Amino acid sequence: MTFSLSVVLLILAFAVFMALGVPVSWSLVLTSLVGVLTTARIPISVLAQRMFAAGESYPMLAIPAFFLAGDIMCEGGISKRLINMIDAWFGWISGSLSIVSIASCTLFAAISGSATATTTAIGSIMIPEMVKRGYPPENAGACQAIGGTLGPIIPPSITFIFYATATNLSIAKLLISGIIPGLVACFFLCVMAYIIAKVKKFPRGSTFDIKMVLKTTWDGIFALLMPVVVMGGIYIGVFTPTEAAGIAVAYGIIISLFVYRSINFGQLVALIKKTAITTSNLLIMVTAAQLFGWFVAYFNIAKSVAALIIALSATPLIFWLLVNLTLIIAGMFIDGLATVVILAPILHTVAVSFGIDPIHFGLVVVFLLCLGNATPPFGPTLFIASGICKQSVVKVARAVMPFVFVEIACSLLFSFVPSLSTFLPGLMK
Repeated sequence: MTFSLSVVLLILAFAVFMALGVPVSWSLVLTSLVGVLTTARIPISVLAQRMFAAGESYPMLAIPAFFLAGDIMCEGGISKRLINMIDAWFGWISGSLSIVSIASCTLFAAISGSATATTTAIGSIMIPEMVKRGYPPENAGACQAIGGTLGPIIPPSITFIFYATATNLSIAKLLISGIIPGLVACFFLCVMAYIIAKVKKFPRGSTFDIKMVLKTTWDGIFALLMPVVVMGGIYIGVFTPTEAAGIAVAYGIIISLFVYRSINFGQLVALIKKTAITTSNLLIMVTAAQLFGWFVAYFNIAKSVAALIIALSATPLIFWLLVNLTLIIAGMFIDGLATVVILAPILHTVAVSFGIDPIHFGLVVVFLLCLGNATPPFGPTLFIASGICKQSVVKVARAVMPFVFVEIACSLLFSFVPSLSTFLPGLMK
Protein backbone atom coordinates (compact mmCIF):
# COMPACT_ATOMS: atom_id res chain seq x y z
CA MET A 1 0.00 0.00 0.00
CA THR A 2 1.50 3.33 -1.08
CA PHE A 3 0.41 6.90 -0.47
CA SER A 4 1.13 10.04 -2.49
CA LEU A 5 2.96 12.99 -0.95
CA SER A 6 -0.34 14.86 -0.62
CA VAL A 7 -1.83 12.00 1.37
CA VAL A 8 1.20 11.79 3.67
CA LEU A 9 1.05 15.54 4.29
CA LEU A 10 -2.69 15.34 4.96
CA ILE A 11 -2.22 12.62 7.60
CA LEU A 12 0.76 14.36 9.19
CA ALA A 13 -1.04 17.70 9.29
CA PHE A 14 -4.01 16.20 11.12
CA ALA A 15 -1.72 14.46 13.63
CA VAL A 16 0.24 17.68 14.25
CA PHE A 17 -2.85 19.85 14.74
CA MET A 18 -4.35 17.33 17.17
CA ALA A 19 -1.05 17.01 19.06
CA LEU A 20 -0.90 20.82 19.40
CA GLY A 21 -4.30 20.81 21.05
CA VAL A 22 -6.17 22.52 18.23
CA PRO A 23 -9.93 21.82 18.60
CA VAL A 24 -11.10 18.87 16.50
CA SER A 25 -13.28 21.03 14.23
CA TRP A 26 -10.46 23.39 13.32
CA SER A 27 -7.96 20.55 13.04
CA LEU A 28 -10.18 19.04 10.34
CA VAL A 29 -10.62 22.36 8.51
CA LEU A 30 -6.92 23.23 8.63
CA THR A 31 -5.97 19.74 7.50
CA SER A 32 -8.36 20.10 4.55
CA LEU A 33 -6.71 23.42 3.74
CA VAL A 34 -3.38 21.59 3.63
CA GLY A 35 -4.98 19.15 1.19
CA VAL A 36 -5.98 22.06 -1.09
CA LEU A 37 -2.57 23.73 -0.93
CA THR A 38 -0.73 20.51 -1.81
CA THR A 39 -2.99 19.66 -4.75
CA ALA A 40 -3.14 22.09 -7.64
CA ARG A 41 -6.25 20.41 -9.09
CA ILE A 42 -8.50 21.40 -6.17
CA PRO A 43 -9.68 25.05 -5.92
CA ILE A 44 -9.83 26.61 -2.47
CA SER A 45 -13.55 27.31 -2.98
CA VAL A 46 -14.10 23.58 -2.37
CA LEU A 47 -13.68 24.22 1.36
CA ALA A 48 -16.74 26.46 1.57
CA GLN A 49 -18.76 24.41 -0.93
CA ARG A 50 -18.29 21.09 0.83
CA MET A 51 -18.98 22.50 4.30
CA PHE A 52 -22.15 24.21 3.08
CA ALA A 53 -23.31 21.02 1.37
CA ALA A 54 -22.68 19.02 4.57
CA GLY A 55 -24.79 21.43 6.61
CA GLU A 56 -27.67 21.33 4.13
CA SER A 57 -29.06 18.10 5.59
CA TYR A 58 -32.65 17.56 6.73
CA PRO A 59 -31.82 14.71 9.17
CA MET A 60 -29.36 17.03 10.94
CA LEU A 61 -32.31 19.13 12.15
CA ALA A 62 -32.96 16.35 14.67
CA ILE A 63 -29.74 17.17 16.55
CA PRO A 64 -30.66 20.64 17.93
CA ALA A 65 -34.25 19.49 18.49
CA PHE A 66 -33.27 16.45 20.59
CA PHE A 67 -30.77 18.58 22.51
CA LEU A 68 -33.46 21.17 23.26
CA ALA A 69 -35.95 18.49 24.32
CA GLY A 70 -33.36 17.02 26.71
CA ASP A 71 -32.49 20.44 28.17
CA ILE A 72 -36.16 21.28 28.72
CA MET A 73 -36.89 17.97 30.43
CA CYS A 74 -33.70 18.26 32.51
CA GLU A 75 -34.46 21.76 33.76
CA GLY A 76 -38.08 20.77 34.23
CA GLY A 77 -37.31 18.63 37.28
CA ILE A 78 -37.42 15.31 35.44
CA SER A 79 -34.16 13.97 36.85
CA LYS A 80 -35.30 14.34 40.47
CA ARG A 81 -38.59 12.55 39.74
CA LEU A 82 -36.81 9.69 37.99
CA ILE A 83 -34.39 9.26 40.88
CA ASN A 84 -37.21 9.21 43.44
CA MET A 85 -39.02 6.56 41.41
CA ILE A 86 -35.97 4.31 40.99
CA ASP A 87 -35.07 4.73 44.67
CA ALA A 88 -38.57 3.60 45.66
CA TRP A 89 -38.23 0.51 43.47
CA PHE A 90 -34.68 -0.55 44.36
CA GLY A 91 -33.78 1.35 47.55
CA TRP A 92 -34.05 -1.78 49.73
CA ILE A 93 -31.12 -3.56 48.00
CA SER A 94 -27.61 -3.51 49.51
CA GLY A 95 -25.65 -0.70 47.94
CA SER A 96 -28.93 0.47 46.44
CA LEU A 97 -27.81 4.00 45.61
CA SER A 98 -25.18 2.65 43.20
CA ILE A 99 -27.92 0.75 41.38
CA VAL A 100 -30.28 3.71 41.61
CA SER A 101 -27.61 5.93 40.04
CA ILE A 102 -27.03 3.65 37.05
CA ALA A 103 -30.73 2.89 36.54
CA SER A 104 -31.58 6.61 36.75
CA CYS A 105 -28.93 7.35 34.13
CA THR A 106 -30.52 4.73 31.89
CA LEU A 107 -33.97 6.29 32.17
CA PHE A 108 -32.63 9.80 31.77
CA ALA A 109 -30.70 8.64 28.69
CA ALA A 110 -34.07 7.97 27.05
CA ILE A 111 -34.74 11.69 27.40
CA SER A 112 -31.39 13.42 26.86
CA GLY A 113 -29.44 11.25 24.37
CA SER A 114 -26.19 12.77 25.64
CA ALA A 115 -23.50 11.24 27.87
CA THR A 116 -22.40 14.50 29.48
CA ALA A 117 -25.98 15.71 30.04
CA THR A 118 -26.88 12.41 31.69
CA THR A 119 -23.90 12.48 34.06
CA THR A 120 -24.46 16.14 34.91
CA ALA A 121 -28.20 15.90 35.50
CA ILE A 122 -28.20 12.70 37.56
CA GLY A 123 -24.77 13.16 39.12
CA SER A 124 -25.52 16.60 40.55
CA ILE A 125 -28.29 14.99 42.62
CA MET A 126 -27.03 11.46 43.26
CA ILE A 127 -23.36 12.05 44.08
CA PRO A 128 -23.97 14.38 47.07
CA GLU A 129 -26.72 12.04 48.31
CA MET A 130 -24.45 8.97 48.06
CA VAL A 131 -21.64 10.73 49.91
CA LYS A 132 -24.12 11.88 52.56
CA ARG A 133 -25.23 8.27 53.12
CA GLY A 134 -21.66 6.99 53.58
CA TYR A 135 -20.53 5.97 50.09
CA PRO A 136 -16.90 6.73 49.14
CA PRO A 137 -16.92 9.86 46.93
CA GLU A 138 -14.83 8.21 44.20
CA ASN A 139 -17.31 5.30 43.97
CA ALA A 140 -20.22 7.73 43.75
CA GLY A 141 -18.42 9.52 40.92
CA ALA A 142 -17.61 6.25 39.16
CA CYS A 143 -21.28 5.22 39.07
CA GLN A 144 -22.23 8.49 37.40
CA ALA A 145 -19.30 8.44 34.97
CA ILE A 146 -20.18 4.96 33.71
CA GLY A 147 -23.92 5.62 33.84
CA GLY A 148 -23.44 8.57 31.51
CA THR A 149 -22.01 6.30 28.81
CA LEU A 150 -25.50 4.85 28.34
CA GLY A 151 -26.78 8.28 27.28
CA PRO A 152 -25.96 7.91 23.57
CA ILE A 153 -26.98 4.21 23.47
CA ILE A 154 -30.56 4.46 24.69
CA PRO A 155 -32.51 6.38 22.01
CA PRO A 156 -32.77 9.22 21.21
CA SER A 157 -29.05 9.41 20.47
CA ILE A 158 -27.07 12.19 18.83
CA THR A 159 -24.20 9.78 18.14
CA PHE A 160 -26.47 7.41 16.21
CA ILE A 161 -27.65 10.32 14.05
CA PHE A 162 -24.03 11.22 13.29
CA TYR A 163 -23.22 7.60 12.42
CA ALA A 164 -26.27 7.18 10.19
CA THR A 165 -25.45 10.40 8.34
CA ALA A 166 -21.82 9.37 7.81
CA THR A 167 -22.76 5.91 6.47
CA ASN A 168 -26.11 6.61 4.75
CA LEU A 169 -27.98 4.20 7.03
CA SER A 170 -31.51 4.47 8.39
CA ILE A 171 -31.50 6.78 11.42
CA ALA A 172 -34.70 5.19 12.71
CA LYS A 173 -33.32 1.64 12.65
CA LEU A 174 -30.05 2.68 14.26
CA LEU A 175 -31.88 4.45 17.06
CA ILE A 176 -34.09 1.44 17.72
CA SER A 177 -31.07 -0.90 17.68
CA GLY A 178 -29.80 0.66 20.91
CA ILE A 179 -32.79 -0.24 23.08
CA ILE A 180 -31.98 -3.88 23.95
CA PRO A 181 -28.17 -3.46 24.19
CA GLY A 182 -28.65 -0.38 26.37
CA LEU A 183 -30.89 -2.28 28.79
CA VAL A 184 -28.55 -5.30 28.78
CA ALA A 185 -25.57 -3.07 29.60
CA CYS A 186 -27.56 -1.37 32.36
CA PHE A 187 -28.40 -4.77 33.90
CA PHE A 188 -24.79 -5.97 33.99
CA LEU A 189 -23.54 -2.62 35.32
CA CYS A 190 -26.12 -2.88 38.12
CA VAL A 191 -24.91 -6.42 38.87
CA MET A 192 -21.34 -5.13 39.16
CA ALA A 193 -22.55 -2.27 41.38
CA TYR A 194 -24.26 -4.82 43.64
CA ILE A 195 -21.13 -7.00 43.84
CA ILE A 196 -18.94 -4.01 44.73
CA ALA A 197 -21.49 -2.90 47.33
CA LYS A 198 -21.50 -6.35 48.97
CA VAL A 199 -17.70 -6.61 48.98
CA LYS A 200 -17.18 -3.09 50.38
CA LYS A 201 -20.25 -3.27 52.64
CA PHE A 202 -21.96 -0.16 51.34
CA PRO A 203 -25.08 0.84 53.31
CA ARG A 204 -28.54 -0.44 52.49
CA GLY A 205 -31.16 2.12 51.49
CA SER A 206 -34.77 2.52 52.54
CA THR A 207 -37.23 -0.33 53.03
CA PHE A 208 -39.63 -1.33 50.27
CA ASP A 209 -42.91 0.61 50.49
CA ILE A 210 -45.56 -0.13 47.86
CA LYS A 211 -47.33 3.18 48.54
CA MET A 212 -44.13 5.10 47.85
CA VAL A 213 -43.52 3.03 44.72
CA LEU A 214 -46.97 3.91 43.36
CA LYS A 215 -46.66 7.58 44.34
CA THR A 216 -43.22 8.14 42.78
CA THR A 217 -44.10 6.14 39.67
CA TRP A 218 -47.22 8.25 39.13
CA ASP A 219 -45.19 11.42 39.73
CA GLY A 220 -42.69 10.39 37.04
CA ILE A 221 -45.15 8.94 34.53
CA PHE A 222 -45.05 11.93 32.18
CA ALA A 223 -41.26 11.75 32.03
CA LEU A 224 -41.43 8.04 31.21
CA LEU A 225 -44.01 8.62 28.49
CA MET A 226 -41.74 10.90 26.46
CA PRO A 227 -39.44 8.16 25.07
CA VAL A 228 -42.47 5.91 24.61
CA VAL A 229 -44.24 8.52 22.48
CA VAL A 230 -41.15 9.53 20.51
CA MET A 231 -39.57 6.13 19.89
CA GLY A 232 -42.92 4.39 19.56
CA GLY A 233 -43.89 6.79 16.79
CA ILE A 234 -40.61 6.14 14.97
CA TYR A 235 -40.90 2.38 15.46
CA ILE A 236 -44.37 2.03 13.97
CA GLY A 237 -43.60 4.52 11.22
CA VAL A 238 -45.91 7.36 12.25
CA PHE A 239 -43.14 9.95 11.91
CA THR A 240 -39.47 10.23 10.95
CA PRO A 241 -36.66 10.75 13.50
CA THR A 242 -36.45 14.41 12.51
CA GLU A 243 -40.19 14.88 13.04
CA ALA A 244 -39.91 12.90 16.29
CA ALA A 245 -37.34 15.40 17.55
CA GLY A 246 -39.81 18.23 17.00
CA ILE A 247 -42.54 16.28 18.79
CA ALA A 248 -40.15 15.66 21.69
CA VAL A 249 -39.60 19.42 22.03
CA ALA A 250 -43.33 20.12 21.97
CA TYR A 251 -43.97 17.36 24.54
CA GLY A 252 -41.20 18.67 26.81
CA ILE A 253 -42.56 22.23 26.67
CA ILE A 254 -46.11 21.12 27.50
CA ILE A 255 -45.04 18.91 30.42
CA SER A 256 -42.52 21.36 31.91
CA LEU A 257 -44.59 24.53 31.45
CA PHE A 258 -48.15 23.36 32.07
CA VAL A 259 -48.02 20.02 33.93
CA TYR A 260 -45.02 20.21 36.26
CA ARG A 261 -44.87 24.04 36.02
CA SER A 262 -41.16 23.83 36.82
CA ILE A 263 -39.98 26.39 34.26
CA ASN A 264 -41.41 29.63 32.87
CA PHE A 265 -41.27 31.26 29.44
CA GLY A 266 -38.18 33.27 30.36
CA GLN A 267 -36.30 30.12 31.31
CA LEU A 268 -37.51 28.46 28.11
CA VAL A 269 -35.98 31.25 26.00
CA ALA A 270 -32.70 30.86 27.93
CA LEU A 271 -32.72 27.11 27.24
CA ILE A 272 -33.26 27.72 23.53
CA LYS A 273 -30.24 30.07 23.48
CA LYS A 274 -28.16 27.50 25.38
CA THR A 275 -29.10 24.76 22.91
CA ALA A 276 -28.26 27.02 19.96
CA ILE A 277 -24.75 27.57 21.31
CA THR A 278 -24.19 23.88 22.10
CA THR A 279 -25.44 22.56 18.77
CA SER A 280 -23.68 25.23 16.71
CA ASN A 281 -20.36 23.89 17.98
CA LEU A 282 -21.42 20.33 17.17
CA LEU A 283 -22.65 21.17 13.69
CA ILE A 284 -19.42 23.01 12.90
CA MET A 285 -17.62 19.76 13.74
CA VAL A 286 -20.02 17.79 11.54
CA THR A 287 -19.49 20.02 8.51
CA ALA A 288 -15.72 20.07 9.11
CA ALA A 289 -15.66 16.27 9.36
CA GLN A 290 -17.69 15.92 6.15
CA LEU A 291 -15.19 18.22 4.45
CA PHE A 292 -12.29 16.12 5.70
CA GLY A 293 -14.14 12.99 4.64
CA TRP A 294 -14.38 14.36 1.11
CA PHE A 295 -10.59 14.64 0.97
CA VAL A 296 -10.25 11.14 2.43
CA ALA A 297 -12.43 9.86 -0.41
CA TYR A 298 -10.71 12.03 -3.05
CA PHE A 299 -7.29 10.60 -2.21
CA ASN A 300 -8.70 7.04 -1.87
CA ILE A 301 -7.45 6.86 1.70
CA ALA A 302 -10.56 5.03 2.84
CA LYS A 303 -10.14 2.30 0.23
CA SER A 304 -6.45 1.90 1.06
CA VAL A 305 -7.08 1.68 4.81
CA ALA A 306 -10.00 -0.69 4.22
CA ALA A 307 -7.78 -2.91 2.09
CA LEU A 308 -5.17 -2.93 4.87
CA ILE A 309 -7.77 -3.89 7.49
CA ILE A 310 -9.08 -6.69 5.29
CA ALA A 311 -5.54 -7.94 4.75
CA LEU A 312 -4.96 -8.01 8.52
CA SER A 313 -8.33 -9.62 9.21
CA ALA A 314 -8.26 -13.13 7.85
CA THR A 315 -11.67 -13.86 9.35
CA PRO A 316 -14.66 -11.86 10.67
CA LEU A 317 -13.62 -12.93 14.20
CA ILE A 318 -10.24 -11.23 13.86
CA PHE A 319 -11.92 -8.19 12.30
CA TRP A 320 -14.30 -7.88 15.24
CA LEU A 321 -11.45 -8.14 17.74
CA LEU A 322 -9.47 -5.48 15.85
CA VAL A 323 -12.50 -3.19 15.76
CA ASN A 324 -13.09 -3.58 19.50
CA LEU A 325 -9.44 -2.91 20.34
CA THR A 326 -9.09 0.02 17.92
CA LEU A 327 -12.25 1.81 19.04
CA ILE A 328 -11.54 1.31 22.75
CA ILE A 329 -8.14 2.97 22.25
CA ALA A 330 -9.58 5.69 19.97
CA GLY A 331 -12.29 6.47 22.50
CA MET A 332 -9.65 7.10 25.16
CA PHE A 333 -8.08 9.96 23.20
CA ILE A 334 -10.51 11.32 20.58
CA ASP A 335 -14.02 12.73 20.91
CA GLY A 336 -16.59 10.05 20.06
CA LEU A 337 -18.52 12.17 17.55
CA ALA A 338 -15.35 13.12 15.70
CA THR A 339 -14.28 9.47 15.59
CA VAL A 340 -17.67 8.48 14.18
CA VAL A 341 -17.56 10.86 11.24
CA ILE A 342 -13.91 10.08 10.47
CA LEU A 343 -13.72 6.30 10.95
CA ALA A 344 -17.31 5.14 10.45
CA PRO A 345 -17.33 5.24 6.62
CA ILE A 346 -14.07 3.25 6.48
CA LEU A 347 -15.03 0.59 9.01
CA HIS A 348 -18.57 0.38 7.64
CA THR A 349 -17.22 -0.51 4.18
CA VAL A 350 -15.04 -3.28 5.60
CA ALA A 351 -17.85 -4.66 7.76
CA VAL A 352 -20.16 -4.91 4.76
CA SER A 353 -17.44 -6.75 2.82
CA PHE A 354 -17.40 -9.37 5.61
CA GLY A 355 -21.17 -9.75 5.39
CA ILE A 356 -21.83 -8.08 8.75
CA ASP A 357 -25.22 -6.42 9.14
CA PRO A 358 -24.57 -2.63 8.97
CA ILE A 359 -27.10 -1.84 11.73
CA HIS A 360 -25.48 -4.43 14.01
CA PHE A 361 -22.04 -3.03 13.24
CA GLY A 362 -23.17 0.55 13.80
CA LEU A 363 -24.51 -0.32 17.24
CA VAL A 364 -21.21 -1.90 18.30
CA VAL A 365 -19.16 1.04 16.99
CA VAL A 366 -21.29 3.59 18.83
CA PHE A 367 -21.29 1.50 22.03
CA LEU A 368 -17.49 1.26 22.02
CA LEU A 369 -17.05 4.97 21.39
CA CYS A 370 -19.53 5.80 24.17
CA LEU A 371 -17.38 3.76 26.53
CA GLY A 372 -14.62 6.27 25.79
CA ASN A 373 -16.63 8.89 27.69
CA ALA A 374 -15.68 7.19 30.96
CA THR A 375 -12.13 5.99 30.21
CA PRO A 376 -8.97 7.89 31.12
CA PRO A 377 -7.18 10.03 30.21
CA PHE A 378 -9.76 12.27 28.48
CA GLY A 379 -13.20 10.78 29.26
CA PRO A 380 -15.62 13.73 29.57
CA THR A 381 -18.07 12.01 31.96
CA LEU A 382 -15.07 11.03 34.08
CA PHE A 383 -14.08 14.70 34.43
CA ILE A 384 -17.66 15.83 35.12
CA ALA A 385 -18.16 13.19 37.82
CA SER A 386 -14.76 13.99 39.36
CA GLY A 387 -15.71 17.66 39.56
CA ILE A 388 -19.03 16.91 41.26
CA CYS A 389 -17.61 14.46 43.81
CA LYS A 390 -14.52 16.68 44.37
CA GLN A 391 -12.06 13.82 43.89
CA SER A 392 -9.10 13.52 41.55
CA VAL A 393 -9.68 12.04 38.12
CA VAL A 394 -7.17 9.30 39.02
CA LYS A 395 -9.24 8.16 42.02
CA VAL A 396 -12.50 8.13 40.09
CA ALA A 397 -10.80 6.40 37.13
CA ARG A 398 -9.56 3.65 39.44
CA ALA A 399 -13.06 3.17 40.84
CA VAL A 400 -14.66 3.11 37.39
CA MET A 401 -12.41 0.39 35.95
CA PRO A 402 -14.56 -2.62 37.07
CA PHE A 403 -17.50 -1.01 35.24
CA VAL A 404 -15.32 -0.38 32.18
CA PHE A 405 -14.45 -4.08 32.02
CA VAL A 406 -18.18 -4.89 32.21
CA GLU A 407 -18.86 -2.66 29.21
CA ILE A 408 -15.96 -4.19 27.28
CA ALA A 409 -17.48 -7.63 27.94
CA CYS A 410 -20.84 -6.24 26.76
CA SER A 411 -19.25 -4.94 23.55
CA LEU A 412 -17.93 -8.43 22.80
CA LEU A 413 -21.37 -9.87 23.57
CA PHE A 414 -23.01 -7.42 21.17
CA SER A 415 -20.34 -8.13 18.54
CA PHE A 416 -20.96 -11.86 18.47
CA VAL A 417 -24.71 -11.93 19.20
CA PRO A 418 -26.12 -9.70 16.45
CA SER A 419 -29.75 -10.45 17.26
CA LEU A 420 -29.49 -8.20 20.34
CA SER A 421 -29.16 -5.18 18.04
CA THR A 422 -31.02 -6.37 14.93
CA PHE A 423 -34.18 -7.93 16.40
CA LEU A 424 -36.17 -4.72 16.95
CA PRO A 425 -35.03 -2.97 13.74
CA GLY A 426 -35.91 -6.14 11.84
CA LEU A 427 -39.53 -5.80 12.96
CA MET A 428 -39.84 -2.26 11.65
CA LYS A 429 -41.78 -1.52 8.47
